[in-house]
Amino acid sequence: MTEREQVEYSALRATIRERGTARICTFAAGMAAWGGLMLATAALASTPLATLLPLLMLACLFEAVFALHVGVERVGRYLQVFHETDAGAKWEHMAMAFGRPRGAATADALFAIPFLIAALFNIAPAMIQEPTRPELVFIAGGHVLFALRVFVARAAASRQREIDLARFRELKRDPTSGSSAG
Repeated sequence: MTEREQVEYSALRATIRERGTARICTFAAGMAAWGGLMLATAALASTPLATLLPLLMLACLFEAVFALHVGVERVGRYLQVFHETDAGAKWEHMAMAFGRPRGAATADALFAIPFLIAALFNIAPAMIQEPTRPELVFIAGGHVLFALRVFVARAAASRQREIDLARFRELKRDPTSGSSAG
């Protein structure tokens, strides 16, 4: 490995570490802020539609966590393809090969279950205020769209490693292959 490659490798491993930590800190701080906003909305709101404000914050928080996760995974696949050789497989190769053994503990990198539970709690203040039918449709629709986004993002994240790995291998073979659609 050249000195430049070693510097790049070290910087990218640090990026993974920092973004991984940032993802957890963003989640914890964001949920605390969302909880405060949701309680304030429940106490002060005069209309059930006000629950859409904390829902917006919850959605923005989820997108931040998702973006951090996608970035970390993408950097990992780049390291796997451009810095690890097949003969000298290291962390990224081993992490991907290890996968999720049957019966092993798993962690949800996107915190999908807490986000979905938060969405349920978020809708509760609107129900207490007895919304009209149009308000209920609008409020429920927003919450359903958020839940759908969480499920879609989780499905995309489960396929991301293989997709990014294939794309980086393609770029390694032919760096002029252009950008992929999407």
